[in-house]
Amino acid sequence: MLVEQNLRELGLTLPPAPKPLASYVPAKQIGNLVFTSGQLPLTQEGLLYPGKVGIEVSLEQAGEAVKLACLNALATVASTTGNLDSIVSIVKVGVYVASSVDFTEQHKVANFASELLVKIFGEKGKHTRFAVGVSSLPLNSCVELELIAEVK
Repeated sequence: MLVEQNLRELGLTLPPAPKPLASYVPAKQIGNLVFTSGQLPLTQEGLLYPGKVGIEVSLEQAGEAVKLACLNALATVASTTGNLDSIVSIVKVGVYVASSVDFTEQHKVANFASELLVKIFGEKGKHTRFAVGVSSLPLNSCVELELIAEVK
């Protein structure tokens, strides 16, 4: 099934690839791998759910934010390769969660992105991953996500 069609069936739209906020590229292809820079949950209007998870941001809000960051990462892959149908598999996902010192459910935040990738890509969406808590992220974002995709 074409990935774009699957996105529509899930009620999702791939956003435009975010522009870099500093001196870096959003994604870089090396051989058959595309590495994305860390993606924030940015919309056309700005940052979705700024703040720390466990203080200003709930687990559910962080989940929505990480899904948007994941779609932004996929948009950078698509802008690098021409489309999402070039993806053979999602290799690895990394999720950083700006959280309170007593918040220990970073893995649950990351799982929102993991589940989204499996819904979009099926077996090709299963990946390795890490999720870590950090004291702060750029622009006061609650999450940042990076991924590595294998492409044709």
